[in-house]
Amino acid sequence: MDSGARDAIVDVRGVLVGHHQRCDEHWATGTSAILVPEGAAAAVDVRGGGPGTRETDVLDPTHLVPRAHAVVLSGGSAYGLAAADGAMRWLGERGHGLPVGSEPHEVVPIVPAAVLFDLPMSDWGNRPDAEFGRLACAAAGADNAEQGNVGAGTGAVAGALKGGVGTASAVFRSAALDADVTVGALFAVNSSGSVIDPETGLPWERYPGLRAPAPEEIAAARPRNDLAAGRPGRRGTTSRPLNTTIGAVAVDLALTKAQCRRVAVAGQDGLARAIRPAHAMVDGDTVFALATGDREPGEGWVAVLDEVCAVAAEVVSRAIVRAVLAAEPIGEVTSYTSLYPSARE
Repeated sequence: MDSGARDAIVDVRGVLVGHHQRCDEHWATGTSAILVPEGAAAAVDVRGGGPGTRETDVLDPTHLVPRAHAVVLSGGSAYGLAAADGAMRWLGERGHGLPVGSEPHEVVPIVPAAVLFDLPMSDWGNRPDAEFGRLACAAAGADNAEQGNVGAGTGAVAGALKGGVGTASAVFRSAALDADVTVGALFAVNSSGSVIDPETGLPWERYPGLRAPAPEEIAAARPRNDLAAGRPGRRGTTSRPLNTTIGAVAVDLALTKAQCRRVAVAGQDGLARAIRPAHAMVDGDTVFALATGDREPGEGWVAVLDEVCAVAAEVVSRAIVRAVLAAEPIGEVTSYTSLYPSARE
């Protein structure tokens, strides 16, 4: 199994990614758009106790609509769900969506969305709206591998450290298909749990290019890693939650909605490997899955799906670690590279 060309979800054919954010003394929030303009089979798995979602029921395998046209991830808590309105408008203006009339422009784009809670990172009232979603779509491209303080990860906090957006991909040779398959993931990491083991200063999931930080750095970080007294906020410790990890997995096969659901479930496995604890009541951990290809798994679909799910868990965990490694401090929320500078080889 090898990393994709960009080691990002855009390595999956048909996937475009765009981000829009505001980050200044009054704002730290944003929106990420994962576009599949020609449509993709889609599913979702929600494990957190406090999700904020939109259009997830339509992804049920027993429901009518067969394909989605984008997934929107946003800051702003429930207010941020408005970003999906802008994404719908952008797609609809270009004729992308579910046909509902005789004319090419008579479409309804299907845009599931999920949000994370980053409200304390901005002045009250500053949160993503429909314009954030529109601008994220306008910035979308097939070469966008941005990570860190971008899009939905702009105001994210992961445990005691700055969170962000992370992405990863892998290409594997399917023994069942005798063909290469690409799987990618993009996640905005804003977890109540930690991506970093406080005893070692390293991610729970092994990550290449890192070494154990100096003992004095680990010792100095221990007070920050103790969240009993509150969580780090932009202007000091806050008792308010800053939680929820949201993202999507994509694969260049023609899967059914039911098969996509299994991929989303596997994505949650990767989330739980990378974040400890995961799926808390104060989290809204949500994983979408998209299948963009035209190659069907065929009669050996069970073996193919198991292969895809195994790789999906791996790219999700890697994307989550990369989100924290790429993040930069905002205010009093420090970053991994600031807290453990000697960890980089």
